Amino acid sequence: MRLVATAQMRALEQAAVDAGASWATLMEQAGWGVAQAAVRLLRHPNGKRVLVLVGPGNNGGDGLVAARHLHDAGAHVALYLWRRQASPDDTNWARCRARGIAEHAAAADPGQAELRRQLATADLAVDALLGIGTTRPVASELADIVAALNARDAGPPRGDTGAGCRVLAIDMPTGVQSDSGAVLGSAVRADVTVATGLAKRGLLQHPGRAYAGAIEVAEIGIPPESLEEHMSKTIDAAGARALLPARPTDAHKGTFGKVMVIAGSALYPGAASLATAAAARVGAGVVTLATGRSALAGPGRLPEVTLRPLPEADWNALGEAAADEALAHLGGFQALLVGPGLGREAPTREFLVRLLGVDAPRQRGQIGFRVGAVAGKPADAQRRELPPTVIDADALTLLGQIDQWWEHLPRERCVLTPHPGEMQRLLGAEPLNDDHVQAAEDAARTWGQVVVLKGATTVVASPAGRSVVNDGANPALATAGTGDVLAGAIAGLLAQGMAPFDAAVLGVYLHSAAGRLLRDDLGDMGTLAGDLLPRLPLAIKALRG
Repeated sequence: MRLVATAQMRALEQAAVDAGASWATLMEQAGWGVAQAAVRLLRHPNGKRVLVLVGPGNNGGDGLVAARHLHDAGAHVALYLWRRQASPDDTNWARCRARGIAEHAAAADPGQAELRRQLATADLAVDALLGIGTTRPVASELADIVAALNARDAGPPRGDTGAGCRVLAIDMPTGVQSDSGAVLGSAVRADVTVATGLAKRGLLQHPGRAYAGAIEVAEIGIPPESLEEHMSKTIDAAGARALLPARPTDAHKGTFGKVMVIAGSALYPGAASLATAAAARVGAGVVTLATGRSALAGPGRLPEVTLRPLPEADWNALGEAAADEALAHLGGFQALLVGPGLGREAPTREFLVRLLGVDAPRQRGQIGFRVGAVAGKPADAQRRELPPTVIDADALTLLGQIDQWWEHLPRERCVLTPHPGEMQRLLGAEPLNDDHVQAAEDAARTWGQVVVLKGATTVVASPAGRSVVNDGANPALATAGTGDVLAGAIAGLLAQGMAPFDAAVLGVYLHSAAGRLLRDDLGDMGTLAGDLLPRLPLAIKALRG
């Protein structure tokens, strides 16, 4: 499913008109698509009662078209009109009147008593009040209408659907901002939202996602050539399946790559166990944990994980010597993960600076990450190139303390996996855009790296402008350590030769799919990050089919 910002959708509609369509034709197709979705929701529309709440703009026009088609399909349709002024040009309203469709004016119903009476007997209410582009909070009379609509479930189940009055929103539930998903004051809680043309970003982003219900798309005749290659898309099984790395029958452990995980500390030893296990569970051939000696006895580590002890600058803190030790052994590795449970002590910051070479600009023509002069040490222009690298957790926080850090990293070599708080720290003083898709795209473009902005809706963005959105909200994943599992999974896929963006996309999908399996098995309360690990191979198996 393609996702668009409001400005993109308006440009696409204009492109369709420029190509020969008319605005009336676009509205007719939108309303027809909405009516078809309503028929599916009602199952058998004949004799069903439908209330269409009609606003003043194009969204209201779409609702009038849908009302006409539902009437013609045999439904008993009524209109509830809010701030819509009669006009000779409003042909869709005129067509409803020609059919004798009942009307109720919100202006004549100040306490919403009539609205509540209509909702008490309706099988379906259609929200055609505002649609996209809402920027002001829902207030006053409109807020009262929204409240009445959201209270619809008080009635008993009716009809062959076994449900009371359900709500279908056109394009966006009223009160949900179409780009960010922010709720402006109050918002309609829909059972189904039918996006006209293309789905809007706000439908997939929380909190708006929780108000949208099931999402369908109604085609309106946008020319295929107008669809931009770099529009956001959702991650689906077909796309993820196409990314799965091959598993040849004559393979050996070297075929599937080696990944080094630099993680863990005495205070957070479990992070290392989770990250290394995830890398192994997605198919990496060899996983090595490089960690300080005080964290070597961490709990729950797989016996298959090899160890690389690193010297500590202080108890529980890596330093420059640890970076040099790690760099000396990275030559045979295809992927690196740094950060989970690492700690944020001052020596650890120097460790990260030394490891990534972000203390000084890269020299012209130099390959890989440059290590500059640190504490009297000369830059090593001959150092090995680091493998593709996942930067996660504490390493992200430490990275955010380094001015212009992105200028010192080779482009498209890293995958950064921040949650919103870490993203805020990486951005410095800049507030995080409520539109997380745009925030991830902007950051990836500025930093020149793949960005995985985690959350109930996770966004993966590339420096080239590609972005995908994972519609996978799941309270079973809202527990400590699930981010370590995701970072390990992405690193394990990188080790198998995947490009950073593809590894991030597939890692996010598998993490989410494993979470769904976990929720189905154990529910959404009391689950642990470690419960995800044995379900990663099951998610891969299910994806392969």
